[in-house]
Amino acid sequence: MLKCTVRRSHQLSAESTAKDLQTSCGLQISTTTVCRELHGMGFHG
Repeated sequence: MLKCTVRRSHQLSAESTAKDLQTSCGLQISTTTVCRELHGMGFHG
Protein backbone atom coordinates (compact mmCIF):
# COMPACT_ATOMS: atom_id res chain seq x y z
CA MET A 1 0.00 0.00 0.00
CA LEU A 2 2.88 2.33 0.79
CA LYS A 3 4.42 1.83 -2.64
CA CYS A 4 1.13 2.68 -4.36
CA THR A 5 0.73 5.81 -2.25
CA VAL A 6 4.21 7.03 -3.11
CA ARG A 7 3.82 6.33 -6.82
CA ARG A 8 0.49 8.19 -6.88
CA SER A 9 1.90 11.31 -5.22
CA HIS A 10 5.69 11.13 -5.24
CA GLN A 11 6.21 14.72 -4.13
CA LEU A 12 4.75 14.21 -0.64
CA SER A 13 6.92 14.27 2.45
CA ALA A 14 7.20 11.24 4.71
CA GLU A 15 4.88 12.92 7.21
CA SER A 16 2.26 13.59 4.56
CA THR A 17 2.56 10.03 3.28
CA ALA A 18 2.04 8.66 6.80
CA LYS A 19 -1.07 10.83 7.25
CA ASP A 20 -2.39 9.74 3.86
CA LEU A 21 -1.99 6.07 4.80
CA GLN A 22 -3.70 6.69 8.13
CA THR A 23 -6.74 8.25 6.49
CA SER A 24 -7.03 5.87 3.54
CA CYS A 25 -6.32 2.56 5.30
CA GLY A 26 -6.89 3.31 8.94
CA LEU A 27 -3.33 2.20 9.72
CA GLN A 28 -1.40 3.82 12.53
CA ILE A 29 2.09 4.35 11.06
CA SER A 30 4.88 6.66 12.13
CA THR A 31 6.95 8.94 9.91
CA THR A 32 10.09 7.03 10.90
CA THR A 33 8.55 3.76 9.73
CA VAL A 34 7.57 5.36 6.41
CA CYS A 35 11.14 6.60 5.90
CA ARG A 36 12.64 3.23 6.80
CA GLU A 37 10.29 1.31 4.51
CA LEU A 38 10.82 3.71 1.61
CA HIS A 39 14.59 3.39 1.92
CA GLY A 40 14.20 -0.39 1.97
CA MET A 41 12.20 -0.20 -1.29
CA GLY A 42 14.91 1.89 -2.94
CA PHE A 43 13.39 5.35 -2.60
CA HIS A 44 15.94 7.91 -1.43
CA GLY A 45 15.80 11.62 -0.98
